Amino acid sequence: MSILTEVNTITPTSTESEAINETTIISEIKTTFTSEEIQKLLPHRYPFLLVDKIIDYVPGKKAVGVKNVTINEPHFPGHFPGRPLMPGVLIVEAMAQVGGIVLTQMSSVEGGLFVFAGIDKVRFRRQVVPGDQLVMTVELLWVKQRRFGKMQGRAEVDGQLACEGELMFSLVN
Repeated sequence: MSILTEVNTITPTSTESEAINETTIISEIKTTFTSEEIQKLLPHRYPFLLVDKIIDYVPGKKAVGVKNVTINEPHFPGHFPGRPLMPGVLIVEAMAQVGGIVLTQMSSVEGGLFVFAGIDKVRFRRQVVPGDQLVMTVELLWVKQRRFGKMQGRAEVDGQLACEGELMFSLVN
């Protein structure tokens, strides 16, 4: 006696196929960057590379970067002896470097170097000290003529706002 069983083959509908294709495309977009990958994108090097990794990246929109603040950084012996504080200008620079990841990945601006064109509405809300992990979120507000850009930056430590402000960039060839 033989038993016949029906095997159901499921063929995806056209909308399911589109969803699968979209998922494949989305999964191909890089959303994190290691220190080595950051160094391929930014010209900064020790002691001025202030981003350790990118933990979230949305092309053309935003990046979230991390800076692990350690006591052995070159500015701490002089800022300040006995009470090390990360200088505010370095916090702003670290945010700008995270923003640089967004800008350097835009296909319309390949091969150029972005530099500061201005800084507005920057406020420091909390001190950043050795042992802190600075988490910086930088969102692109606009780009004009593929040469100028404005971003909103926010730096936090343990969920507390440490610094925020607007950063303007200019592309130099």
